[in-house]
Amino acid sequence: MLIYNNISELSNLTNSIVTIGTFDGVHLGHQKIIKRLVELKEKQGGKVVLFTFDPHPRKILFPEQLDLKLITTTPEKCELFQKFGVDYVLVFPFTREFSQMNASDYVSDIIVKGLKTKTLVIGYDHRFGSNREGNIETLKHLSEVYNFIIEEIPAQEINQLNVSSTRIRKAINEGDIKTANAFLGYPFFISGAVIKGKQLGRTIGYPTANIFIEDTDKLLPKMGVYAVKVFIGSNSFKGMLNIGLNPTTDFDNKIKIEVNIFDFDRDIYGEILKVEFIKRIRDEQKFTNLDELKIALANDKMACENV
Repeated sequence: MLIYNNISELSNLTNSIVTIGTFDGVHLGHQKIIKRLVELKEKQGGKVVLFTFDPHPRKILFPEQLDLKLITTTPEKCELFQKFGVDYVLVFPFTREFSQMNASDYVSDIIVKGLKTKTLVIGYDHRFGSNREGNIETLKHLSEVYNFIIEEIPAQEINQLNVSSTRIRKAINEGDIKTANAFLGYPFFISGAVIKGKQLGRTIGYPTANIFIEDTDKLLPKMGVYAVKVFIGSNSFKGMLNIGLNPTTDFDNKIKIEVNIFDFDRDIYGEILKVEFIKRIRDEQKFTNLDELKIALANDKMACENV
């Protein structure tokens, strides 16, 4: 799969099978659309092209909504796009100026001239152009003008999945990993570099890798302890992860992400870990001493190993 940031880099495309959207989470509804693109590719040839945005449009259009966090960062979305069979991804820089493009110019300049669209597959509620003036009827009319095919995923096909990025964000915020994973169709995950921490964990028998997530817009689950699967290169391990303030030992009021990787003993500072969330075990707690903490960690490990 090839990833581009400039639409001019797609000038050699022909017979593109295109979809457009933010695709935060690349959840089951999104996957249904991408699956249809892949089916069309197998029938009529061409390439599957996905047009998405960075930053998320709401960050530009509603900057006062400071609480918007994303299920997937742009690199994470691209990882999932590749998994589901996309050939080309255009990560388009979303700006206020772009948001004010009228619907007709959007279709002419982006969909037709830029993406070389032969078939456009969209969800039933797709809107575009200045003030979201463009809709499916606009596209049907302009598709006749510019000679491309419109295929709409009907409302009932999407709605029967009962899924949306908003519902998934809510589930993750509440620590409801089971629901989030069911809607996503894969385990919710984070990715980040291992950085040095206080190294207290190794002194009590539970060494942890401290994970730094560079993208501050990345959504994190509710604070607490989770059963996880940790990917280091091509290897995977079970583990337990804590997101929180470490109230028993730390007093800086900073959220930290620490994972204890089971049956693992190697220096991995600086390496990138991918961590999949499997189940929430408990809330974060403040213990009166380290002995109480060690007992709780032993119980947590047993619970995580049995997931």
